[in-house]
Amino acid sequence: MEIRKVAVLGAGVMGSGIAAQVANAGVPVLLLDVVPAGATDRNALAAGAVERMLGTEPAPFMDRRNARLVTPGNLEDDLDALADVDWIVEAVVERLDVKRDLYRRVDAVRKPGSVVSSNTSTIPMSSLVEGMPDAFRADFLITHFFNPPRYMRLLELVAGPDSRAQAADAVGRFCDERLGKGVVRANDTPGFIGNRIGVYWLQVAALEAMEMGLSVEAADAVAGRPMGIPRTGVFGLLDLVGIDLMPHILASMDATLAADDPFREYARLPPLVERMIADGYTGRKGKGGFYRMRRDGGRRVKEAIDLATGEYRTSVEPSVEAVRAAREGGLAALVASDDVGGRYAARVLSRTLAYAASLVPEIADDVVAVDEAMRLGFNWRHGPFELIDTLGPAWLADDLRAQSRPVPPLLERAVAAGGFYRLSGGRREHLAVDGTWRPVERAPGVLLLEDVKLAHGPLARNGSASLWDLGDGVLCVEFHSKMNAIDADTLAMLRTAMERVASGHRALVIHNEGDNFSVGVNLGLALFAANIAAWDEIERLVEAGQRTYAALAAAPFPVVGAPAGMALGGGCEVLLHCDAIVAHAETYMGLVEVGVGLIPAWGGCTAMLARWAAEPKAPRGPMPAVGQCFESIGMAKVSRSAAEARALHFLRPQDQIVMNRDRVLAAAKQRALELATDYRSPEPTSLTLPGPSGAAALDLALHGLRLKGQATAHDAVVATALARVLSGGDADPTRPVDAETVRALERESFMGLIRQPATIARMEHMLETGKPLRN
Repeated sequence: MEIRKVAVLGAGVMGSGIAAQVANAGVPVLLLDVVPAGATDRNALAAGAVERMLGTEPAPFMDRRNARLVTPGNLEDDLDALADVDWIVEAVVERLDVKRDLYRRVDAVRKPGSVVSSNTSTIPMSSLVEGMPDAFRADFLITHFFNPPRYMRLLELVAGPDSRAQAADAVGRFCDERLGKGVVRANDTPGFIGNRIGVYWLQVAALEAMEMGLSVEAADAVAGRPMGIPRTGVFGLLDLVGIDLMPHILASMDATLAADDPFREYARLPPLVERMIADGYTGRKGKGGFYRMRRDGGRRVKEAIDLATGEYRTSVEPSVEAVRAAREGGLAALVASDDVGGRYAARVLSRTLAYAASLVPEIADDVVAVDEAMRLGFNWRHGPFELIDTLGPAWLADDLRAQSRPVPPLLERAVAAGGFYRLSGGRREHLAVDGTWRPVERAPGVLLLEDVKLAHGPLARNGSASLWDLGDGVLCVEFHSKMNAIDADTLAMLRTAMERVASGHRALVIHNEGDNFSVGVNLGLALFAANIAAWDEIERLVEAGQRTYAALAAAPFPVVGAPAGMALGGGCEVLLHCDAIVAHAETYMGLVEVGVGLIPAWGGCTAMLARWAAEPKAPRGPMPAVGQCFESIGMAKVSRSAAEARALHFLRPQDQIVMNRDRVLAAAKQRALELATDYRSPEPTSLTLPGPSGAAALDLALHGLRLKGQATAHDAVVATALARVLSGGDADPTRPVDAETVRALERESFMGLIRQPATIARMEHMLETGKPLRN
């Protein structure tokens, strides 16, 4: 079964977000909702949802043009259109009577074999399909997306006892390959996997913090990064998702959980939270939550609520011994710390991990599914069973016995087996519920660097990068410095990789599995060198970057960049010198150097000029390409998706965009092998540039911006230097300019700018605040 057209019923936040992600996949989608009473536009709810999404941040659409694939309609006039749809997603209000009535109407018009699924997070499948025909039950699934659907990777797929395997496989494959989801098979149980464990964890962490007398800042500091959980921690996350959602989730759990389920011990709202909700303090969407921002004159002050008194006070940086211990000794040191932070960490982890261990195989068939769900749905760095292995199963079992709490049978097996995961023959295996060891399987078309690392060591390694063998003659450079910032070691590894490939391999891929591909040059090292006036050292680094990237572009073998996340500055420039790019859909590319008072100097200006000059739809002559580059680089434009990166010419039309991040490396390797057949190095770049007249035209535009107050004094200095580079310096528009000439101009302008006190101030401000300084 192939899914070519989708319908989403219900144009609320979730329904419209699902429709947007389907459109992001290039698939046409109907978005239907009820007809509002007295409406002149009977499609007002669906049409309004699309319009709102076009103005929403973060953007549900990867490209504004994707909205054209969404056809708004209503559930009275347009239900017959479902006869042409392959997959129908129901995302209406969480009321069983409303859903059942809609299913009967849908079943009367849908085509045979089309799949119907519900996005419910609270209603069991058995209740949803009760009384429905056998054919409908066979075609029915639960597809539980997490909000927002574009950015949250988890999709919990639930098939009932009557569901066709082909239906579940088709939807699972579509959500994986086309929507970019990590599809986790869950059982038909309350809260499925993510919410069952995640909400329990939130409740335990919040209630125990109140019971043990921690501040919200201290609780978030402990139950955040030290546990491999986002820095929002517990109370910050509750503010983010909305405190007012908790009563509804807890009521749903109360109605569906068994009487003896351990969840019930923590399924309560403290009086403080009830009062906050009643007073409108529901989190970021309300007047504030456990944290709030208050204006004090011209500045904004962050405040936190006192969990004992309910009064707000200025938020302070917590000082927690357990957190300091964890920086050195990791998770074990966190729970072993003999302070309130350590006792709190031990209590939260013990309760949460024991609960997770007690739920397999009830909520999922194996521990791998549970770990995957918590990583993708709650952004935990490690799933609960991986955390148990980190602490040691014996630690958890002993802690439970010391508290006279039951030890789950699966945990007992893990104690005897030595953990939930092990390595065998270079492959990862997991402990099954029957006590046997089984391989951790990857879907066809998935290749992860983490698996490559388990099979063998690196071919080469230094402090910032490593070189790995992907097989079939393809090598892979991995960046692994902090935020994958690029330094001399990174450049050295790229040169080593080129030597290795040239001496007996076929192709090179540049990829890593960090949150971001690369944020660019190591700004801290550059600032240190500038502060001690090590100008020769800085210029050597600039020259080394230019030589290395130019060698990538001219290599006698194909080089494929495979980014995900941010690829900024020098991280973007390395991709611009690749023969091809296979980018994850959530890749954010940009040449942002002007934000710190500099210009791209590792060939970024040169590469972008060549790309815009090759644009077939652009007007002829030297100025259009120069103008486009001046705008893009001068405004430090960053794409908000890979699709936008293509529009900005950071990606070329032939570059590939992959929706599922886990599939990027396999696709990049395949692309490299395709290019390796009869590969020829590209011809040297030759540009036609306007010279001084072009720089004068750009300076005139810049003068207008200064008069309007849209450019600061140092903006003008940086932009003038950029204009000279892009115009080719003293170039003659009747004579071609080679790439080396433009790179020399890049280097000259960069070295002039980095000596400027205003540039140093911008660099310092960026490192201190993470934000650009307008000086």
